[in-house]
Amino acid sequence: MPIWTLFGIKRGVATSSWPGREDADVQTGVLGLPRFQPDRCQEHCRACADCCLPGAIGIESGSSGERLTLDYGKCIACQLCTEVCPVDALKKSSDWAFGVRKREDLVWTEALASKPAQELTAKIQSCFGRSLHIRHVDAGSCNGCESELQALNNPYYNLHRLGIFFTPSPRFADLLLVTGSVTYAMREPLLETYNAMPEPRWVMAMGTCAVSGGATAGGYSCAHGLEGILPVDMYVPGCPPNPAAMIHALLVLLNRAAQLVHGGHYAK
Repeated sequence: MPIWTLFGIKRGVATSSWPGREDADVQTGVLGLPRFQPDRCQEHCRACADCCLPGAIGIESGSSGERLTLDYGKCIACQLCTEVCPVDALKKSSDWAFGVRKREDLVWTEALASKPAQELTAKIQSCFGRSLHIRHVDAGSCNGCESELQALNNPYYNLHRLGIFFTPSPRFADLLLVTGSVTYAMREPLLETYNAMPEPRWVMAMGTCAVSGGATAGGYSCAHGLEGILPVDMYVPGCPPNPAAMIHALLVLLNRAAQLVHGGHYAK
């Protein structure tokens, strides 16, 4: 008997029972995106906005004075804002499941007015049921998202058990999963891949770079991620998002899990 077979039998099942069991938290202790508590903000304080490299935090002037704005779609989870905030208005959290159907749900708002796109949800469910094939394209990433994507097929996460598979050919793909800030050099190959996919086809922006361009947005080599290039059906911020966040977003797309973020508010 090969030594690795004996080792596997001795260790038993390594695959996580999540998301089959609600109490099986696979990301215990994992640091997520900062949690925002605007009622704690000090007047005229700009510490977090001044230190935010990708511009996820800003200051907006209105009739009632200045107001802090937060766009999770630009956040790279560097945690600098939580370190400079004097009153814990922005604090560290374990909020990691940020996959959303609409880009505006990643922007913090006062009221929870946004709702999932029910028509799109029903269409996806009727087309794919419990199976999905993914074509991944690296459109100029640092390989951080790719390192997390690779973990999806290891024994612990075992993406295949959920009926979700990666395919090397766009002609067999249901979903185009894009990582990276979409450099000008990768724009045409990305569009060719999308056009080679059969209808119906869907697009997922994986990682902050694909969602908004990340820290390099508007630079000499790229614009602002997938914005204005392809119609995006699912946004997953994070630098990079962890494997569980990726799985949760895929299940939200398939209507097999609930979206947890609406209007920038994390519901869990």
